[in-house]
This record gives sequence, C-alpha cells and structure tokens, in this order.
Amino acid sequence: MEIYLFYGDKKYFHFPVNPEEINFSRSKGYETVNMLQHGEFDFAQGDKIKEISFSSFFPKEYDPSYCRFRKIPDPMVAVNVLNRFLVSAEPVRLVISHTGINVPVYLISYNSSFRGGEPGDIYFELTFRTWRDAKLQSKSGGVKALKRTDLKPTGKTYTVKSGDSLSKIAKLELGSGDKWQLIYVLNKSVIGPNYNLIKPGQKLVLPK
Repeated sequence: MEIYLFYGDKKYFHFPVNPEEINFSRSKGYETVNMLQHGEFDFAQGDKIKEISFSSFFPKEYDPSYCRFRKIPDPMVAVNVLNRFLVSAEPVRLVISHTGINVPVYLISYNSSFRGGEPGDIYFELTFRTWRDAKLQSKSGGVKALKRTDLKPTGKTYTVKSGDSLSKIAKLELGSGDKWQLIYVLNKSVIGPNYNLIKPGQKLVLPK
C-alpha cells in the first residue's frame, strides 16, 4: 500500500511510513420531524461528506524495515507541507493504492506530537473530508455549478511501446524503476486493475 497526495502541477507528497489502519467514515444525512400524535419520523437527506483518517509518523532516519522508500523527507519539511494543505482553500487528491481510494479531499484536521527517546521523529494524526462540487440555484430556476478545481493530471505523457513495463518507463523517464507506482496511480483508469498489463499505444501521464 502506498499513500500519496497529488497537488498543483502534478506535484505529489508520498507518505514514508504506512499507518497501522485507515478509517473511512460515511453516513447518510437525515432530518427528524416530530408529528403530533405520531411521534418522530426520519427523512433521508442524501449522503454526508465522507471522512478518511489515519495516523503515522515522519522518521528522522531511514529504516528499511518500515520506510516505503529511501529518500524520505525531513520531518520538519513534511510537517510544513501538511500545514500548507491544512490552510489551503484548494483540494488535493488523496490516492491510497490497493484500497480504491482516489478522491479529491480537504485536509481538515492535523495534529502532531514528539515522543521521548525518539529525537527528530514527528508523529501525526490526519483527517480528510472528501470534496464535491457545490451547486447554486440560479434566478432562472436552473442549477449552476460553481467553478470546479481541475485535479486532472496534465503535462508530459509517454506512449507505451512493445516490451515496455512500468518499471522500465519509470527508470527511463523518472530516473528510478522504483517510481513505477507513481505512474500507475495516475493512470489506473487507463491501465486497469493489473499494473503488469500495459499495452502498446496507451498514453500514460507522467508525474512531475
């Protein structure tokens, strides 16, 4: 499992240590009406915003037993990135491989802590809420959608050739075959559920 936040011009933040669990909360909105002589009745009002939360830590030193990649970010730099997401008015795209989570979100809650005996490591708890288009009722009676933030990947592309693999493309275009998963999460809708089955002629978006 890999966890990414994609933002801006194909920039991304890769969490270096996986959480022990990821909590995904959803519920249905409803209105309770109290009718005289009949009691309370619930009326469905549609789905509420979904919440995704998890906790982990940013290690000061690389440890292959739990770090997902070698060039881990400095914990203070990683904290500053999350702080920017917290105050930003623009959503980011949360992608968690092998879970089906690939959604635009707002970071709404971020807590960090330091633990004795682990100098330099920063522990954190995050909560995201899924982002959706807001719609306004126009004076003419129609529904007008607010301007949508464009979260679709754009930029450099690569056309798959015979004999290619994602790791081969990643090494050629990104400098490291270990970055194949970045290509996959950006192009899962094109490639499909099996990342080994890429076909000549497919156009893949490359991360920055």
